[in-house]
Amino acid sequence: MAALITPALVCGVRSHGEHGAIARLLTPDHGLLAGYVRGGRSRALRPVLLPGNSVKAEFRARTEEQLASLTVELEHSRAPLLSEPLPAAAIDWVCALTAAALPEGTPYPALYQALDGVLGAVDAAPAARGWAVALVRYELLLLAELGFGLDLGRCAATGGAQDLVYVSPRSAAAVSRDAAVGYESRLLPLPPFLLEGGAAEWDAILDGLRLTGFFLERSVLTEWKADVLAARDRLVDRLKRAVA
Repeated sequence: MAALITPALVCGVRSHGEHGAIARLLTPDHGLLAGYVRGGRSRALRPVLLPGNSVKAEFRARTEEQLASLTVELEHSRAPLLSEPLPAAAIDWVCALTAAALPEGTPYPALYQALDGVLGAVDAAPAARGWAVALVRYELLLLAELGFGLDLGRCAATGGAQDLVYVSPRSAAAVSRDAAVGYESRLLPLPPFLLEGGAAEWDAILDGLRLTGFFLERSVLTEWKADVLAARDRLVDRLKRAVA
């Protein structure tokens, strides 16, 4: 019986049978993996199998085709954050996105590190503006890792790299201010922090969420995965109300 022991981030959990659960975990070297947790709905394991938690996971399966049995040991709990509306919505969304978007068994080490960073920021930041920028960048990275990356380095119309302030929804490429004249209403705002790094004000963060949300909905969260966007809608709505 093959065994894999690895650190992991809990991304999704659903009930299976009377007492068990199927958990989907993001691992650093093996990507998204699913496993059956015996007693996963028990009082002892429910607090461990919360999206956003960091765990030590052991997967065992007789064949690659068989759903692995999974045991988990809690490394870091984010349960206290789930009683706070904004952090809870952020964790719910970013974990649901990861579980829905990634194919199983494909390594995405950069996404693992980035997701760990986002969850750590939600954990540590005293206010939402401290983690919202990281969340937008995670969405942008996920699009790129799945082959739907945005070209933000040059203007789609002129090829220049100066004064890039919009993104074309058709080409997913940046557009300069001059090239956008007359077409502004058809383009998506490109917030400066996605080009320059650093912190951002709320208007720019919300523009970033609008930008990544458009391409996630169009290219990644299609068909049956579209219901995952409800978690994102809750997050964006709570952010808008918090900064209104």
